[in-house]
Amino acid sequence: MTTEDILNNAKKHCFFVCLNDSGAELCKSNAPYGIAAVHEIQKACGLEPNATFISTPDMTITRNVTRWNAGFGYGGKITWGSGDDELMILNAKPNACGMLVGGLHEMPEIEPLIRRMHDMEANPIEIDGVKVKWDFYKSNHFVDLFDVKPVAKSDMDFPKYGFIIHGSAGELTGDNDHGWGLYIDKSKELAKRAQTVNTKFGEFQILVGADARKYYEQYKFVQEFATKKRRKAAEMLFGEYIEISNETHQGMLNMNEMILGCHNIQEDKLYPLALRGDLPAYIVRGKKNLSPEIVDFLGFEKRAKRLGVYDRLLNANIIPHGGGYVLPDLLSVNKVIEIGGKRYFEVEMSNDRGKKIISEVRELPYEYRGRTVVLRSLEVGLLDIVAKLIPKYVLKI
Repeated sequence: MTTEDILNNAKKHCFFVCLNDSGAELCKSNAPYGIAAVHEIQKACGLEPNATFISTPDMTITRNVTRWNAGFGYGGKITWGSGDDELMILNAKPNACGMLVGGLHEMPEIEPLIRRMHDMEANPIEIDGVKVKWDFYKSNHFVDLFDVKPVAKSDMDFPKYGFIIHGSAGELTGDNDHGWGLYIDKSKELAKRAQTVNTKFGEFQILVGADARKYYEQYKFVQEFATKKRRKAAEMLFGEYIEISNETHQGMLNMNEMILGCHNIQEDKLYPLALRGDLPAYIVRGKKNLSPEIVDFLGFEKRAKRLGVYDRLLNANIIPHGGGYVLPDLLSVNKVIEIGGKRYFEVEMSNDRGKKIISEVRELPYEYRGRTVVLRSLEVGLLDIVAKLIPKYVLKI
């Protein structure tokens, strides 16, 4: 197959359940390159080249440079095997980021809460032998306080107030006493064990065999640490609280599946869907997805069956975790230009005055989407809304 054939085949393996805005359009243009590279890696490892990307309605760019340059989108599930194939794609960079939603019977006073956050920074603790670094100020991490408004019947008796803690396990992205770091560009020991594969779409680092299994075991430790870290933060900030949800939205499901900015749902659990700080967040219950009717409605059925990945759509079971980025000065992507192994995107400007050529997206001006993500999720039957969270305070300190 030619490079163009491989890329076109990868596009067919991408299933976009998304909005039609600048964030989604840039992701659509970039994501097939990552899938194409993974197809080459699978083939080199003697596996069927059938990797897929299934998006959620919050699909957008990733501002992580390594991940973006590898050709991975944000807001969806990447699958590159049966779940037990001994192959780990390191450029996707899992970090066990997630959100804890807690309920409170009283709204805490804000100044004592700030003091507690200050004391947490000044007096570090350890969890499972790892020194904790609180990161409420970093990137899109935060602590938010809400009024809770139930909107549907639920087995849970929601308290009047609530909070969301959004955080990951940055302490373990580099080498540590418990093993390799998760990030190939931060862990020297991981880099020593990784194999480099030069694909037509860029250089990738992988692990195979026992090393792939060892990495996945390390990831599971990191995810458990991140879960405990959010719980400990909630305890130290709020004392007694009711745990409503504490789920990962960026991490491994098995050795061959990764969620990037979405929840992999179980029907008996509740999940947060957080938009912007000035808009309500939601507590939702995911529905088994995608249904056969929605797969047909989206025009995916024939293509998925022909490629042999129809079951992946029926068992996607993913819902958005947030609004995702939209780029206000960009309108659409005209074409992708490849020079020297690097991708350049020619985009239309929103003001209809000229075009812009971009490669890196991290420094582009961005905003967070609003309720359109929720409406799209309801339209394609991904979730039901259980409660609305009305914002009171956003803490990024």
